[in-house]
Amino acid sequence: MRQAGVPHPRLALPAAGQGDNLSDFRHWLEAAIPLVPQLGITDMHWENEALVWSLSLAPNLNDKGTGFGGSLAAQVTLIGWCWATLWLRAQGRDQDVVVAEATQRFQAPVTGDYRLVCRPEDPAGPAALAERLTSRGKGRIVLLQELYCGETLCLSAHGDYAVLP
Repeated sequence: MRQAGVPHPRLALPAAGQGDNLSDFRHWLEAAIPLVPQLGITDMHWENEALVWSLSLAPNLNDKGTGFGGSLAAQVTLIGWCWATLWLRAQGRDQDVVVAEATQRFQAPVTGDYRLVCRPEDPAGPAALAERLTSRGKGRIVLLQELYCGETLCLSAHGDYAVLP
C-alpha cells in the first residue's frame, strides 16, 4: 500500500531508441497512482504523436447518469502527464513532470464509453521542448486533450506541463 511522502519506485527507462511497452507502463502507473485502477481505462495506445485512451463510463458516473466532471478532469490531467512522461522516457530522460496549469471546457455530456486523445498543441512543441531540455535541463510543453463520446467532442482541455531539472 502506498504511503504519503514515500515516492513510488521509478520504472526503468526503455532501451535506447525504443518507447515503453504501454502494458508495462500502465501496470506501473496503476501501482504508482492508486486512483488509476478506478478510472476505467480499457486501452492505451499511440496514434502518431497522440496518446489515446479508451475508457469505460461506468466507474465515472455522476448522479445524473453521465460522466462526472471531476473524474473527467482528473483523466485529462493524467493523460497529459503520461504523454509528457512517456515522451521523455523515449528520449532516454528520467525527469519529473508536473502540471503547471490546466483548463477544461465541458461541451457535451458524456453518455457512454469514451476515448481521450492527447497531443501537443503545437506540432513543433516536442522539438522546442527537446531544445530547452538540452540547453537548460528543464522545459514546458502545452498539450491538448480531447474527450470524445462516439464522434461527439464532449470536453476539450489544455495542459501546460513542466519538466523539472
